[in-house]
Amino acid sequence: MTHTGNPAWAVKAALLLALALLALPFEALAHGVADSDKAFIQANPGINILPFAYLGAKHMVTGYDHLLFLFGVIFFLYRLKDVWVYVTLFAVGHSVTLLTGVMFNIHANPYLVDAIIGLSVVYKALDNLGAFPTLLGVEPNQKAAVLIFGLFHGFGLATKLQDLISSPSGLLVNLISFNVGVEAGQVLALSIILILMTLWRGRPSFKRGILPANALLMCAGLVLTGYQLTGYFMEGTV
Repeated sequence: MTHTGNPAWAVKAALLLALALLALPFEALAHGVADSDKAFIQANPGINILPFAYLGAKHMVTGYDHLLFLFGVIFFLYRLKDVWVYVTLFAVGHSVTLLTGVMFNIHANPYLVDAIIGLSVVYKALDNLGAFPTLLGVEPNQKAAVLIFGLFHGFGLATKLQDLISSPSGLLVNLISFNVGVEAGQVLALSIILILMTLWRGRPSFKRGILPANALLMCAGLVLTGYQLTGYFMEGTV
């Protein structure tokens, strides 16, 4: 696929996005959960269906890394059937690792997991630009890639949920509630993205914006990855 756009504009826009992200406090992009959410859950042990469902939806709707990846995934998907297939693969992937990670208490360094999630955004931007056949001489299986990265996204959610849970009481019910909330949040966020993408695709600016949009997407993924790796190395020096 041939993509058109203004490379110079894309570079400038990418640099501006990088500067904007770098201007944010480190905590805004680092791994963690809101202190108020953590305090509420720890002060109310046992089954908390609605609070965990709310937290799951909140993590997805405010999860910039998940939203950026989903934006990249649906960028060239015009049929709702295709959107449903890819989003289902992503949902299956992150549900599996979210549930197993928490239930079996599988620990991983959250910064490294979130760094891989950042790289998933970079991957999708490169894929949208048709970079892999040129760079590697092969086109990755897009469905398999979405499923695999979905596994990492779910593991990232699991590391956050493990920070919230201090008691095994009601664990399974709370975990299912959280996952239901995640799916509800994903549907809400994806619906908004699809509406905006549909409106944009109907305008002449869409073809001109393919390169700049994916350059920005790649830049965002690189910045997020850099922040998480910085957190990982800083954690090792404390």
